[in-house]
Order: sequence, then C-alpha cells, then structure tokens
Amino acid sequence: MAARTYDAAADSFDHPANGFWDRFGRWTVERLELAKGARVLDACCGTGASALPAAERVGPEGHVLGVDVSEGLLALARAKAAKRGWRHTEFRAGDVMELDAPAASFDAVVCVFGIFFVPDMRGAVRELWRRVKPGGKLAITTWGPDVFAPLNSFFWSEVRAVRPDLHRAFNCWDALTDPAAVRELVSVTGVEPHVEPEAARHSLRSPEDAWALLQGTGYRGTLEQLDPAARIRIREACLRFIHESGVDSVTADVIYAVATKGIPRAS
Repeated sequence: MAARTYDAAADSFDHPANGFWDRFGRWTVERLELAKGARVLDACCGTGASALPAAERVGPEGHVLGVDVSEGLLALARAKAAKRGWRHTEFRAGDVMELDAPAASFDAVVCVFGIFFVPDMRGAVRELWRRVKPGGKLAITTWGPDVFAPLNSFFWSEVRAVRPDLHRAFNCWDALTDPAAVRELVSVTGVEPHVEPEAARHSLRSPEDAWALLQGTGYRGTLEQLDPAARIRIREACLRFIHESGVDSVTADVIYAVATKGIPRAS
C-alpha cells in the first residue's frame, strides 16, 4: 500500500508547497553532527530530504545509502544526486524489515516520517539499530499531534461524505504523536534516547498549495481510490475551505528522537 501510494504521490511530492520534507529532513541530519567520511543509512528516504543533506555533510569520502519502497520517489532522489554529480550516494528499493546491509556498518541511521508505516515498529527499530556502529546514532523523526490541522480534519470529513468506507479516524502516525510514545519505541534499542518535540507551522501560499500537500503525501492513497467525480468534489471543497476560512498555514509539529550506541569497553 505504501509503495502504491507514494509512487502515485511522486508527481507532487517535491512540489514547492511541500517543502516540509526538506525542512525536517535537514533538521534531523543536523542533530547527528555527522563527520566527513561517515557512512549513513536513510531508511524510508523518499526523494532524499535527509539523504542529500547527509551527503553534503559526509562529503565524497563518505557514503549515503537511501532505501525506500517507492521506485517513483527513488527515481527523483537519484536525479537530484546525479544533478549534483555525486557518486557517494546510492538509492535502492527495499523494505525496512529486509535491509540488504551488514550489521554495525553505518555511523548513522535515519528514518524520517517512515517508521509508522511498518506494522512491527519495534521490530523495525531493532533492525535499524542493528546496522548502527558502536559510537553511532539512530535518528527517528515522527509527526506531532494534529498534523496539518485544520486541513486534515476537513479533508477526512469530505471523504466520509462521499466514501464512508475510506474515512479513517485513525492515521498510522497517530500512535507516535506523543513524545512518551516515541521514547518508549526507540528505547527498544536498550538506550535512553534524546527526545525533542518541536512546535512548527507550514505555510500555505494559496488554496492550491493545500491541494498539492494532499496530493504529495500519504493522503494520496485515499485520493487514488476515489472516482474522478468524487476527487473533483473533494478538491473543490478543500480549495473553498482554505479560501473562505483564510487559512494560511497548517500545524506541522514534529518529534525528534536520537539514540547513541555505546562503545564496548576493552576487556
């Protein structure tokens, strides 16, 4: 489901209205204080929002591997790296639970807005942690509460009106919108993570920006299941809502968690 959703969303994922991907991807990487020459794994890398800033940090003597289930997003990531002439980045299709990467082979492992798509989140964190070298770091970033409010609730009310069977009162990321829940999840590493919630807003320059957001995110999975008439109806309703209510930004709170793997003491 995630692969189909984001393959479809690839046409709007990097729309200027969706700059939050790059914004929070870069801010996640900044918390890692990566050294030149470091090796980084970006799980659920999308179009490179965190992989590319990591590649800037580690330089050509380092290496960044991005993994995602969506070939559509990976194609965009590869094109960005090629445009920069970078040979120290690699983007592969793959599943977080079946990573083709040796244990303890990365100085940092990153997963931004992706861990909640895995049914076994605790197992996924363990798999990512297993790839971290001693002294390395694991960074997990999730959405905070009420993400994209008030657009989110209006969108789902419109979906319920045309297709009640597609209405979702629960989003997969809802289980991780509390810092305590994120702390508990990352603590399966056996390490107490540093957890930092951050309040943020995401600007909408026009009603069309709101539609681009819905097209270029996980909402696309629902939109793809609507018939053309229903999709047009929801689009017009969302544009009218943003225009008439004067909404010029949406909630975009995030939670950052970073765990550092200890270095075994020499016996």
